[in-house]
Amino acid sequence: MSHDLIALSATAVRTLLRAGEITSVELVEAAADRIAVVEPKVNAVPTLCLDRAMDQARAADVARRAGHDTILSGIPIVVKDNNDVAGTRNTGGTPIFRDRVSATSDRTVAQMETNGAVVLGKANLSELGGAQTTNAVHGTTLNPYDTRLTCGGSSGGSAVALATGEAWLAHGNDYGGSLRIPAAFCNVLGLRPTPGRVPRKRLTDPFDTIFVEGPMARSVDDLALLFDAMVGYDPGDFLSRPASGPPAFAAARDPRRPARIAISPDLGLPVETPVRAAVEIFADTLERAGVAVHRGYPATTGAMDAFRVLRGESFFATWEPLLDRHRDLFPPAVMGDILRGRDQPGRAIAAANRVRTDFYRRAVDFLDTHEFLVCPATQTMPFAADILAPETVAGETMPDYLGWIAITAIWSLSGLPAISVPIGFSPEGLPIGVQILTHGGREADLFRLAAWIERELALPTGPVDPR
Repeated sequence: MSHDLIALSATAVRTLLRAGEITSVELVEAAADRIAVVEPKVNAVPTLCLDRAMDQARAADVARRAGHDTILSGIPIVVKDNNDVAGTRNTGGTPIFRDRVSATSDRTVAQMETNGAVVLGKANLSELGGAQTTNAVHGTTLNPYDTRLTCGGSSGGSAVALATGEAWLAHGNDYGGSLRIPAAFCNVLGLRPTPGRVPRKRLTDPFDTIFVEGPMARSVDDLALLFDAMVGYDPGDFLSRPASGPPAFAAARDPRRPARIAISPDLGLPVETPVRAAVEIFADTLERAGVAVHRGYPATTGAMDAFRVLRGESFFATWEPLLDRHRDLFPPAVMGDILRGRDQPGRAIAAANRVRTDFYRRAVDFLDTHEFLVCPATQTMPFAADILAPETVAGETMPDYLGWIAITAIWSLSGLPAISVPIGFSPEGLPIGVQILTHGGREADLFRLAAWIERELALPTGPVDPR
């Protein structure tokens, strides 16, 4: 029974829960059984809170029987280990917070729990930044499609938990690609929402518009289901606003072929051959389906340099109070970001914001014409798990550990929503994904398009056994 439940989608188990054919307690038990088998092979969810989950599941079952249902109805999820879950360790992947235990769930997690999420545990992540899921507290999370390779990051534990069937839904967050990159590397989906759609955890800078919280899932309707459980207003995040319009889940159940779409296999950046080839094949597939495909993209000049500047500013503001006491515990790459933020002149920040503004306006004008833009969600295929970042991509030397994520990081500057969708596999059987962007606030359109793509490609989405 446990294996049968794990193989089902979140949408399917919610239907069974609401029909009274299964219980949330049974789902927690099934997840716990699967975690016991899978975790030694992948290290995706190193911190578990199964007793707490059982208490939540029992409460969800009682509430449903009494006629008090919620969006998620008691579906088990995992939460990234940089958000607070009450009574559970929150390490952020750094020895600085190795022993930190959260007194309460933060605003993002509380929103999901109010809407019926049952938290199984904390998913592994990068150490204070980066797109490789490894840290000095919990070690490295491995890609289930080839456990010699990285799962990407920083929401890598969440992606692997989904891909292997340890959970039905997963929470993540995104600064430079952390929802999109691991989704692409693990054959799952991730949504970077428009800032303000999902209330965020408490931030050092509540006025930041680059960091967002978002959902991950194995299918489009599952992704939309969790998104519905995350959106809403919270006074702790002044960007947030009340949910409006029909549920995202309804949009995901309404697949729509786009009339037109723009596609680029590289945005002018170095992209490895298997990724580029898969995007070209995908473009051909769209054209055969009757979509008007434009091969092009808005100019990205200076966007990645602007991202580095603003990231440095943010990192210095966040971590400067801890430097004197914990300097030796910051990874060298992250320390480089912090020192950039400390030492760069004010004119660099002003220039970065001008570049960001111009890039946003070009992107909006481009989308006015083409409606959607598709490009790779990663510039590389999954690489060795013991490497922090590739030194070269498609024969081009990377300037730093962020160089290989430029294709996602620049879009974080724009504030536009982006959904990472699987489009196929390399000859070696490794997943490949694209990110699709549209105008701000139009997540429903992304769900409709992604659902149509999912239906057209009919790729396998069930849990995989690590190999």
